[in-house]
Amino acid sequence: MKIDLSVQHVTKTYADFTAVDDVSFQVETGRFFSILGPSGCGKTTLLRMIAGLSEPDSGKIEIRARDMAGIPPNRRPVNLIFQNLALFPMMDVAENIAFGLHRRGEGKAVIHKKVSAILERVDLAGFETKKIEQLSGGQKQRVAIARCLVLEPAVLLLDEPLGALDLKLREQMKVELKKLQAKVGTTFVYITHDQSEALVMSDHVAVMNQGVFQQMDTPQNLYNHPRTPFVARFVGDNNAWAGRVNSSDGKTVSIETNDGFTFQVLSDQSFQPGEPVDLFLRPEAMLIQPDEAIADLNRFEVVVKSLLFDGANSRLLVNPLKTGTELLIALPQNRQYDYVRRDDKIEVGWAKTSGLCFPKIET
Repeated sequence: MKIDLSVQHVTKTYADFTAVDDVSFQVETGRFFSILGPSGCGKTTLLRMIAGLSEPDSGKIEIRARDMAGIPPNRRPVNLIFQNLALFPMMDVAENIAFGLHRRGEGKAVIHKKVSAILERVDLAGFETKKIEQLSGGQKQRVAIARCLVLEPAVLLLDEPLGALDLKLREQMKVELKKLQAKVGTTFVYITHDQSEALVMSDHVAVMNQGVFQQMDTPQNLYNHPRTPFVARFVGDNNAWAGRVNSSDGKTVSIETNDGFTFQVLSDQSFQPGEPVDLFLRPEAMLIQPDEAIADLNRFEVVVKSLLFDGANSRLLVNPLKTGTELLIALPQNRQYDYVRRDDKIEVGWAKTSGLCFPKIET
């Protein structure tokens, strides 16, 4: 296993604020690694330290086993792409891509060969003489990436590069970036606050909050097996209840929620009676009008407040009876629920294997 990037116990503080707090991780060669978190969590600070634009207060950053301490940005084997792509409008596509090669002092024949090769790899062959204003948003993205990749960096750093695109193009570029990274084989380190971008594109994702990694895992495990309440809230949609433990036998936890429901949840964690907890449930885990023959469901009645139509992602917004709690319920595509109307009272249920229970963290 080859490691392109190794970050070891890196910390960065500004006055009395710790932006990055003892963060460690490794990225294997050829992987697409994302750092996901809200604004102000420290992800851009971490990326800047990898790029050499800022120095850590403690810890070590290695790129291909070489310590980067004291190595200036222009001598590090990385390139950085920002949301503002910073393409030169007065240059055509080939000149933009060749800019870094000219600064390195490469010969004309070598530059022409490398530019042609990288344009082929990013599916822009024949675009050499096009002006930047003639390109679509997605094509500009690929030119910016090609300009970096032509310099053959060990790691390509991407700082929310899709943030300025409209929604439709952003959705398209998520797929394009994933395909491009797989094709060129360069290690990508990508930061974003958009969990959909991270889940769709990445081999591994680190969820960051308040300067620390809450969980580093595959997209599937982050979604299905979050290890902290923050990850459960931040990755995907979740319904949430606060409550207290009635009883726990080491397998099943009985929880009484603050709005008066009693739910059973499977958990391998140890809980004490009376302990405050947070309970999370994915919208797609909730069954509408479940068959009476299905045993061991947590069942309760709700009032439909609204149908949130979004094609395959359509949902119901509901309130459990006699509570102000708002819950989201996904509408499965294999059944029709056209009969459900606003203010209807319906039964819903969920399996005790679907809930996620965490000890409450007081804030």
